[in-house]
Amino acid sequence: MSRPDSNRRPIIVLVRPQLGENIGKAARAMLNFGLTEMRLVAPRDGWPNPDAGPSAAGADIVLENARIYPTLAEAVADCAHVYATTVRKRGVTKPVVTPEEAAREIQEAADLDDKARCAIVFGPERSGLETEEVALARKILTVPINPDFASLNLAQAVILCAYEWSKTQARAHPAELVQPTEEELLPPAPQEELDGMIAQFETLLEKAGYFFPPDRAPATKRTLRNLLTKPGWNHLEVRTLRGVLSALGNPRAR
Repeated sequence: MSRPDSNRRPIIVLVRPQLGENIGKAARAMLNFGLTEMRLVAPRDGWPNPDAGPSAAGADIVLENARIYPTLAEAVADCAHVYATTVRKRGVTKPVVTPEEAAREIQEAADLDDKARCAIVFGPERSGLETEEVALARKILTVPINPDFASLNLAQAVILCAYEWSKTQARAHPAELVQPTEEELLPPAPQEELDGMIAQFETLLEKAGYFFPPDRAPATKRTLRNLLTKPGWNHLEVRTLRGVLSALGNPRAR
């Protein structure tokens, strides 16, 4: 599957971000999920910001290509779909969507017109977007959140949106973002190896007088077999345990 065109990916717009560290963390969150286009509107401490790089943890491509705008209107002038992230009502009547719904709409918009840009706008860390800035958006993007503690930091908000967008790409472009590789498991040991281990166990236990009284030996051996067959031993585990048993049966002289 080919890599999706960059025009299909939402633009992340940070309005008046206050700390370079937060810009860097937002860049890191973006690149984790395949987003690379950041636009900054009047960053408080100017740009470039030396504190952004270390916090980006390697997401340098996002910071290097970040574009600066004096106003939000100019930053989203080329965007057909603009989402304003806010957890508070600003007296502006707008449709409200979740990150998941917005991600689906962005994907659908790109399928209809791959030249139509979409932007997700985030406000300053302390105050959020102003009413006039929310008014520029087509829709409000928010998440169900604890009303007694509706506080997300900038990078957290960005990563929520980026992750939801990435899920749409996992379906449309499965080669674009990949699940971390699971640990490769060895196949179960052949029954012959497992039986050999159990027989070795029984031999050592018989020598130690474990099966007592004798009339209980069959039931005890059955319980032992059930115990040893539960985990689904692989051949390496069987060999390791048999090595342990051999050492117990033939201890080295000290």
